[in-house]
Amino acid sequence: MFSWIGFIQILIIVAILLFFYKVFIKNTSSEKLVHGLVGLGVLWVSSFVMNWLHFDLLGGFLHWVSLFLSVGLVVIFQPELRKFMALMGNFRGIFSSISLRASIDKDEINKSIDQIVNAVEYMSIKRTGALIVLQDKFDEGAVEKKGTILDAAISSELLLTIFFNKTPLHDGAVIIDNNRILSAGAILPLSQNELKWKYGTRHRAAIGLSESSKSVVLVVSEETGDISIAERGTIKKYEDLKKLKVKLEKLMRK
Repeated sequence: MFSWIGFIQILIIVAILLFFYKVFIKNTSSEKLVHGLVGLGVLWVSSFVMNWLHFDLLGGFLHWVSLFLSVGLVVIFQPELRKFMALMGNFRGIFSSISLRASIDKDEINKSIDQIVNAVEYMSIKRTGALIVLQDKFDEGAVEKKGTILDAAISSELLLTIFFNKTPLHDGAVIIDNNRILSAGAILPLSQNELKWKYGTRHRAAIGLSESSKSVVLVVSEETGDISIAERGTIKKYEDLKKLKVKLEKLMRK
């Protein structure tokens, strides 16, 4: 029997799931896992529908196929599943991060952006390679190794010191979170996609993290001095520092 209360509850559940997908899953490595689970669910429901229609042979076939694929999904999507479980266990950190970001003063963010722009401008001129991650708390597990924890205020002097080619941390990435330098010397996942020959390991790492998470990565090329930003699996060069500053303002004021 049709019930408006039941119908409204279903709509609420669907809305919650869509919100969860859009905020936490979309454009991350876990998105492929969710698509696989949805497809598996459709197959599983289809097996019951076939049995209800008395297509017992077809229903049994779909039932066993869905069971087989359930095991296959665990193997195929093992990296995505690991990151998805890390996301599930990080809800407390997510909401504390949101409340902390809300308390960060706008002037403090502007000051940090100026420090970052000054640092990358100098490194671009001097052909000093750099990787700076603007971390999204939702994808904390996407970084392979966080490196050395610093928890320091953002300053151009500190960034230049970290990426100076005689220091032990210069080959890794700096992770910025909640308007602070969280760590240095972090190891990022490399992109497995076919990229242009001009992209070296540093750019491949920047693109790789942006493919598997919502984090954004600022890159300074050691060979050319080009300044680029990797976001959602794509990379864009910024020759105009004013445009770079505007982009950083949008990213860091989210």
